[in-house]
Amino acid sequence: MATRLVQINMKAHDDAALGRFWSQVLGWGIDHEAPGVTNLEPPGLPYPDPHALFIDIVTAPEPKTVKNRVHIDLATTSLEHQAALVARLQELGAKPADVGQKNVPWVVLADPDGNEFCVLEPRTVYQDTGPIAAIVVDCADPRAMAGWWAQAIDWQVHTVTDEGASMRSSQGVGPYLEFVRTPTPKTVWNRVHLDLRPYQDDNFEAEISRLQSLGATPIDLGDPEIPWRVLADPEGNEFCLLTPR
Repeated sequence: MATRLVQINMKAHDDAALGRFWSQVLGWGIDHEAPGVTNLEPPGLPYPDPHALFIDIVTAPEPKTVKNRVHIDLATTSLEHQAALVARLQELGAKPADVGQKNVPWVVLADPDGNEFCVLEPRTVYQDTGPIAAIVVDCADPRAMAGWWAQAIDWQVHTVTDEGASMRSSQGVGPYLEFVRTPTPKTVWNRVHLDLRPYQDDNFEAEISRLQSLGATPIDLGDPEIPWRVLADPEGNEFCLLTPR
């Protein structure tokens, strides 16, 4: 039994406005499943599909107060492409962001809601990922995190060091999931988090139990009508387990 990483969830002050920004960034379509929820969908791909992580943007009133512990890295194909993409993103409303990166070949920006993201220099490893190269998670122990997530989802570990680790869909397509050693501790609910979904014929309650047996911590939102479950990984990063599909 296993489950899949299927989408990224972002909190926003205005889901529709942030959805328009990221739709233009990625060239993806927009759908609205409910008031306060904007869905971004890569063209030509059914949901879910390992070639891409779909994006849900959800309105939330809480202000952003600290650097996000989960962020998106965008892929580029050349230095010229990187420069042109950075310029276009700033025209769309992105702002330069300082997260202590100093002299690095990638560019750090923040979207109109303040969410940090990186525009990477061209790297061979990301040449077939699509516009999103990776989802990056700050953590204290990349080795332990990669080991835990390798048990939690059906993704394969590609690289592991003391400073970082990377994983990708077992089908060898789509973006990477990366863990980067970061000394700053987690202090608030993540405004960007991962959503998992069991396969269609899997048992939802059994999958919840399996993840908890691995060390996931259940989080009670106080609403029994919510069909999904919120859990946290061993470093406290929240994620949602959606119903099988």
